[in-house]
Amino acid sequence: MAVVPLLLLGGLWSAVGASSLGVVTCGSVVKLLNTRHNVRLHSHDVRYGSGSGQQSVTGVTSVDDSNSYWRIRGKTATVCERGTPIKCGQPIRLTHVNTGRNLHSHHFTSPLSGNQEVSAFGEEGEGDYLDDWTVLCNGPYWVRDGEVRFKHSSTEVLLSVTGEQYGRPISGQKEVHGMAQPSQNNYWKAMEGIFMKPSELLKAEAHHAEL
Repeated sequence: MAVVPLLLLGGLWSAVGASSLGVVTCGSVVKLLNTRHNVRLHSHDVRYGSGSGQQSVTGVTSVDDSNSYWRIRGKTATVCERGTPIKCGQPIRLTHVNTGRNLHSHHFTSPLSGNQEVSAFGEEGEGDYLDDWTVLCNGPYWVRDGEVRFKHSSTEVLLSVTGEQYGRPISGQKEVHGMAQPSQNNYWKAMEGIFMKPSELLKAEAHHAEL
């Protein structure tokens, strides 16, 4: 697992597997698995040849590819403190670690399936409001061992994979796109990564619930 460079970002990081119990938090760096098609959300400095021409986002079967790491951040123009648990229904940004661009969608057509294009956009983590995605899950928080959906906050499509496969130069990678209808194609799960420990806020809430 290529996480050594990420460990330099701060001493509070803890590298753990997604099988550990706990919530997903702001500041964590994770790989996201589409559970229907068994591919991880991926990006790279390869642009679409049609549509927006922005950086492409795909799904890959490789477990070890460092281009599949995404940092979880607060929605556009906000700061989500490291270690803050992500609530179900909360808008977030997913920033591609290696290129600094955010998961993004807009009213362009995806190249293979004709659904809504999903791209990576912005520079050094800053793009626009079309980078915001709402986490859909059951319960109060996004938990590591639970499946979630990501709903684009502006256009309301769901981040999806339906199996269409690219040829060169990204041969074998699957198209990632936005779909209006919920289905098994839009479930995701946090897998490998570096998870920030939950903040004191969650501990305080848990203590209050016990009283």
